Amino acid sequence: MDFALIWQSLPLLLKGALLSMQLVIVSGLFGLAIALPLALGRLSSNPLIRAFPYAYIFFFRGTPLLVQLFLIYYGLGQFEAVRESFLWPVLRQPYWCAVLTMGLHTGGYIAEILRGAIQAVPIGEIEATRSLGMSRATAFRRIVLPRAARIGLPAYGNEVILMLKGSALASTITLLELTGMARTIIAKTYTPVEIFFAAGAIYLAISFVMVQLFRLLERRWNRHLVRS
Repeated sequence: MDFALIWQSLPLLLKGALLSMQLVIVSGLFGLAIALPLALGRLSSNPLIRAFPYAYIFFFRGTPLLVQLFLIYYGLGQFEAVRESFLWPVLRQPYWCAVLTMGLHTGGYIAEILRGAIQAVPIGEIEATRSLGMSRATAFRRIVLPRAARIGLPAYGNEVILMLKGSALASTITLLELTGMARTIIAKTYTPVEIFFAAGAIYLAISFVMVQLFRLLERRWNRHLVRS
């Protein structure tokens, strides 16, 4: 094990790790933005309203992230309407294709997490809002949604860590995130063991920090559940 080479390659690997984190954060925010309306659509009593969210979630949960990434990165450019649209300067860039794919992908998973969390809110709390005269929208905004966020937080934390690992697939469309940077260094040094060992250690370190952050949030948001 050549630790001198690992130390020498560390700045480049950390640069790739920053891009990985950027992908996770930006796509995660995009996924959250589309997850809530999808979850609400899944909870609708109207089968026509439920149809699109169900099909969306079924597709993005039922197909591999790599396939979705290739469909967007290589597939969108096949349509002349896309190439001539104002979105083409963005969609032809691998970074934004990766963000779009990862956001759409995680949005499907987060929507199901939210749906399950909303349905897990105790019925007594919902009845209490009605007894206080709250409207349905006010009760959802002030009681149901915050309560569901607390319930779904552990599952959401797992999804964020899965997206961190899934971001390694962005290297297949030329992005030099952590895995892509590691492969570039290996192509120059022919030392896969050392470089992948270092990259794996960085992934573990980032995951450890994420786990601790979500545990801190759980303790803060669910203080009432902690036994004194």
